[in-house]
Amino acid sequence: MPDHPITLFRFGVREYRDAFKWQQETAVAVRKGLQPEAIALLEHPPVFTLGRRAPREHLLAEEADLRAQGADIVETDRGGDITFHGPGQLVCYPILDLKRRDMGPVDYVRALESVMITTLRSFGVQGERLPGFPGVWAGGGKIGAVGVRIQGGVSTHGFALNVDPDLDWFAAIIPCGLPGISVTSMASLLPVAPSMTAVEDNAAAALDLTFGALVPAHVSEPKIPVAHGS
Repeated sequence: MPDHPITLFRFGVREYRDAFKWQQETAVAVRKGLQPEAIALLEHPPVFTLGRRAPREHLLAEEADLRAQGADIVETDRGGDITFHGPGQLVCYPILDLKRRDMGPVDYVRALESVMITTLRSFGVQGERLPGFPGVWAGGGKIGAVGVRIQGGVSTHGFALNVDPDLDWFAAIIPCGLPGISVTSMASLLPVAPSMTAVEDNAAAALDLTFGALVPAHVSEPKIPVAHGS
């Protein structure tokens, strides 16, 4: 057994607010040394999340209209601007002790980008970085977003990779605060959209390669509530 195993949770579809609470509670436990590091892979029902410094005007639609369409809107404590999460998008939340790993914020963000690039490569999609713009790009559009928070040396939040989401939702925002950019997905760039399970499997392998020692969670370990209607 590895000296510092990382517990891998695969939560399926979960409400953003419930997953946020799980992140906060897990980060406190990891910071206190009460449990191993953890990584969650999951999807969210439609939700727009605003980072700590996100200008409200980057939300281009009326909140009431978006809520009427079934989307939530949440102010959160991560870095970055505004983004969208929804079904068909793989979200990853690593709760890692970066202080113990001697990893700074910039190297950590680069590592998350590397995980997405490696995952995309497994399906024949060429992902790349653009200097000065966190995230991953492919086919002329942004395919993966990164937004993190590091408190007491422990990370929360992470990345979101567009597998086959409804891209029309992104018309309601200025994605990541970058006017005029296009947003793309694996489904848009491939003849056939890959299954979320296959993308999760490859992302887990890339996470293991990058951070090491992933151990699947036992069924008795803490879960978070299933999303409404899922």
